Amino acid sequence: MWTLSDESSPAFLAELKFDRLRYAMFPYVYSLAGAVTQNNATFMRALVMDFPDDGRARELTVEYMFGPAFLVAPVTHYGERSRSVYLPGEKSWYNFWTGASVPAGADTNATAPYDAIPVFVKAGSIVPFGPDLQYFAEKPADPITLFVYAGADGQFTLYEDDGLTFDYEHGTFSEIPIRWDERSQTLTFDQRKGSFAGMLQQRTFNIVLVSKDQPVGFSNAAKPVRSLQYDGKALDVPVP
Repeated sequence: MWTLSDESSPAFLAELKFDRLRYAMFPYVYSLAGAVTQNNATFMRALVMDFPDDGRARELTVEYMFGPAFLVAPVTHYGERSRSVYLPGEKSWYNFWTGASVPAGADTNATAPYDAIPVFVKAGSIVPFGPDLQYFAEKPADPITLFVYAGADGQFTLYEDDGLTFDYEHGTFSEIPIRWDERSQTLTFDQRKGSFAGMLQQRTFNIVLVSKDQPVGFSNAAKPVRSLQYDGKALDVPVP
């Protein structure tokens, strides 16, 4: 990206922003990769895959799901700084950049500044973000910040392996199933399944709660409402 211009240019800063986001999202993206390999899941999903009963979702070709949590609405016209985005389903959505709650089943006008395309997160999503990295395996992915988007029950399985070998093809990996119960406002960590060489036996999870009354846009500096130590045993965590 340094070939685009100097470090003060909008192009450089936009590239830097998304490069940092890419590494922050690594626990989410790698877990999706694990689900693709182990469970025949998909990275990019046409809206109809998640919302088969929504007639408009069946017809839209300019929006897609990135894993189970994110709805992405790319900007496809030069100079466009906003666009209409349809949010399918019945549960609410959240603007990824601002944390603002947006109702489902309707169109919303989403801003599209130079350095941010419209992205929305489905209520009930649990999205893990890792520490700031310069490159993969620079340091262990600890702590992990879990952004919990309230408004519906949800679940996510955090997948990890050694990241270096093909041992995962022989079952050498770990999974941590995580569930959000909307009624009790409780985050449940099930017992960890599996193991691999170099696995962290104990790790820290920081929990950021995003709700209609508490909008929180994505940031590496987002303030957690709870922090906990997880050693692989089942754990219920009330979230204020």
